[in-house]
Amino acid sequence: MGPLPVRSTWEVGSFLIISQYAYNNLMSALEEHRPVSLEQQPGISLADAGERTLQIGKDQPIRISTGHRILHHDGKCSRPHGHNYEITVEITGSLSGEGWVVDKGDVTDIIDEWDHRFLLQEGDPLVDAFEASGDADGVVVLNHPPTAEVMSVLLEERLHTALPDRVSSINVSVRETTELCAGGN
Repeated sequence: MGPLPVRSTWEVGSFLIISQYAYNNLMSALEEHRPVSLEQQPGISLADAGERTLQIGKDQPIRISTGHRILHHDGKCSRPHGHNYEITVEITGSLSGEGWVVDKGDVTDIIDEWDHRFLLQEGDPLVDAFEASGDADGVVVLNHPPTAEVMSVLLEERLHTALPDRVSSINVSVRETTELCAGGN
């Protein structure tokens, strides 16, 4: 590589002025699109930071052991059986004063209400059998068949009811087996 070309002071100075002008214009344009800085404006509310998504169970799903049967199914799913369900939840909303979308414990408390329970559809004779055996507290009676698809819908509804109004979106996925996972978009 040969020597660098020699530039006159006027050329170098002009280049620097043009470069500084371009830099200032670029920074001004970026400043208009820069998100609100919580660090630089301490009086700003966390809610002004925009919506955030909390992912619970993404890499390590919440696990519950739950029994069920699909009463009017023509196959083996009509018999009582259980699964070790894996559940993941995505919740989108604005931040609370504590700095989170929701408290993870509030979410897992709702899911845990189905852990070590038997999910049955209303009208299933097993509901009466559980009551007669003294195990009525081990049954959760649903208005619909307890499929993974229905479970994801019902968990989303229960979370919407229980969580604060600042939550705008909830998506629950319920994995019943390695081959079957249901959830919304």
